[in-house]
Amino acid sequence: MMVIFVFIIALLLGSFFNVVGLRVPVGESIVRPRSHCPACGRTLSAGELIPVVSYVAQKGRCKGCGGRISPLYPLMELTTAALLTAAPMWVGWGGRLVVAWTLISLFAIIVVSDLRYMLIPDRVLLVFAGLFLMERLVIPFLPWVDMLLGAAVGFSLLWLIAVLSNGGMGGGDVKLFAVLGMVLGWKMVLLAFFLATLYGTIIGLIGMALGRVRRGKPMPFAPAIALGALTAFFFGEAIVRAYISLMM
Repeated sequence: MMVIFVFIIALLLGSFFNVVGLRVPVGESIVRPRSHCPACGRTLSAGELIPVVSYVAQKGRCKGCGGRISPLYPLMELTTAALLTAAPMWVGWGGRLVVAWTLISLFAIIVVSDLRYMLIPDRVLLVFAGLFLMERLVIPFLPWVDMLLGAAVGFSLLWLIAVLSNGGMGGGDVKLFAVLGMVLGWKMVLLAFFLATLYGTIIGLIGMALGRVRRGKPMPFAPAIALGALTAFFFGEAIVRAYISLMM
């Protein structure tokens, strides 16, 4: 029953994070106007706002104009719900779960934003940086030195790459890694970057094979960063131990 309850709440949160990720980058309020069809502007009824269910029932179309609804909405709702529900299985029900849920929430917002606008909003990063600092005051998930050093390493590494690549790395990615360093610490933020690069390469190759990504053209990096950072957060210690055992 607890798993079902968490999953339902997580679906609702996923729907809200979609709104935040789509509205904040363009300076819109997350409260007004009410949710509406992006094609015809019609205000959606309560029955059209049920996460995933409404999309399936309407066959991905607006009830009013018949316009296509982006599959990004249900995809992010389901992904967010799955991650938030699975997190207790990976970190337990202690204080670290709060940090895990906050980290997943951050990624749910910025992945939507980056996929739609190729932008990671500074306002979102500032809010979550503040949340992580407040959580650290009551949940000692990292030593303060490791937290601050992680932020410095995350920012410096991505800033250096951005400079050397002449803009090949976006400013939002640089700031995001500074925030991630606060959560992961300096060791795990390095692992997160390595994994994000690996995932990004795989995603890029698949996208090129499908004709969705063009060589030399920028692509959203937030999904790969999310995969890399979450892998490092939940399984980083196990990965490092496995690597060390292979080297011995």
